[in-house]
Amino acid sequence: MKLSVIIPAHNEEGNISRTVKELYDHLVKNDIPHELVVVNDNSKDRTLEVLRDLQKEFATLVIVNNPPPNGFGFAIRKGLESFTGDAVATYMADLSDLPQDLVKFYQTMKKENVDCVFGSRFMSGATVVDYPKFKYVLNRMANFWIRIFFGIRYNDVTNAFKLYRRHTIEGLQPFLSHHFNITVELPLKAIVRGYSYKVVPNSWFNREQGTSNFKVKEMGSRYMFIIFYCLIEKWLSMGDYHRSRTAEIEQLRTNSKQS
Repeated sequence: MKLSVIIPAHNEEGNISRTVKELYDHLVKNDIPHELVVVNDNSKDRTLEVLRDLQKEFATLVIVNNPPPNGFGFAIRKGLESFTGDAVATYMADLSDLPQDLVKFYQTMKKENVDCVFGSRFMSGATVVDYPKFKYVLNRMANFWIRIFFGIRYNDVTNAFKLYRRHTIEGLQPFLSHHFNITVELPLKAIVRGYSYKVVPNSWFNREQGTSNFKVKEMGSRYMFIIFYCLIEKWLSMGDYHRSRTAEIEQLRTNSKQS
């Protein structure tokens, strides 16, 4: 099973080299066939230049330039249009995620034969370092209400670090989010549409270099729009998405096992 890793990068010249090198080393060490798809999201610093130098050293590095309009969601969507693997992970360029956790996600997907693997930073086995207090409070409140509204036990829907099979991504389209709210759109659609998933702990570390592109004041209404969109789909679709694709999904799983 080939793994694609989508890494959106906007002005990440101080982080992207280490991110690519650590990911590559861990994936090769664990014999995971892969590609590292770094989406340069209209960076104004030396990110693109650094990536071109890295590409000479790492054969699995793929550079994708995201033309305007730009933004985290657009960059993820560009990566989802470009990847070639059997499964795809979204991974942050700022070293907040651990490559060891990505290996664990991949192995869990193969072992459990699930459509998605979701990370949780707030369960036993996870480590969170230097999470801003204000964002932490907002995060816990948002995830609490998402759990109530959707009747799920997963407690970290807003976590960007997740892994999906190709057929799952195809079944979640079209995508609506332009910004960080895509981290909520993908898992909620997957859950509402009946895809199987496994939740595993993952660690998170606050960035050491650069500035976060996440703006709390700008994201509130965008998150609410996506949450209510998915909630309306849950209420009104009556499971039609899931029922209409059951045979197709089972066939895809069978094909995956055989490969």
